[in-house]
Amino acid sequence: MKKKPYLSIIVPIYNESNRLSNIYDIANYLKKLKIKSELIVVDDGSSDRTLEMLNDISKKLKFRIISYGKNRGKGFAIKTGMLSASGKYRLFTDIDLSVPIEEIERFIESAQKNSVVIGSRRKTGSKILKHQPKLRELMGLFFTWLSQKVLRLNVSDFTCGLKCFEKDAAKNIFKRVKINRWGFDAEIIFISHKLGYKILEAPVMWSHDPNTKVKFPQDIFRSLTDLVLIRFNNFIGAYSKNI
Repeated sequence: MKKKPYLSIIVPIYNESNRLSNIYDIANYLKKLKIKSELIVVDDGSSDRTLEMLNDISKKLKFRIISYGKNRGKGFAIKTGMLSASGKYRLFTDIDLSVPIEEIERFIESAQKNSVVIGSRRKTGSKILKHQPKLRELMGLFFTWLSQKVLRLNVSDFTCGLKCFEKDAAKNIFKRVKINRWGFDAEIIFISHKLGYKILEAPVMWSHDPNTKVKFPQDIFRSLTDLVLIRFNNFIGAYSKNI
């Protein structure tokens, strides 16, 4: 019987033909780890040359490609990758590597004692190498504050793009995910808490990527709408332990 990987890394992408070189950085880093791992790249219906380029890169590197024709949103891409992964621990990260790939080792160690480990730019020990523009930082703080109030969660950073899950937690959490786009991070954390999983916030090194696809203020407003939807989903039992 083929041995399952210890670690699965899921990378969601959409129209990222200019940043696919980071796949080499991730793959080369995984080679250095003394654990069996798998890299899953989920192409979220790209309309540029992303998929073509991914297929070319996969001839040189060992990783899985999951692709579908219609853009469904980052949350849907991560859910797809998480539920198709087979690792004992399953981690997702952004293609821009705003959090350096080397941070993964600490997350794996932490995941051995915690079912859910989420990156935080606001915990003691975190280090911001390159800050966002001031307005983005203020809007991010506002979204965090509002998420805390609406979802009644004491979490310092909902949207950092590095989160790790033990396999059973990943299955139970992501099969319940309903939100496909900007509010998915908050929903994941809400479901984790709802199901009783211990959540560890781990400090990270982080750098702002000026090519981020998050658009202010419209995406903030969409995320706020998603917060209300999370509360509604919870009210109708969409996140019940009996599902």
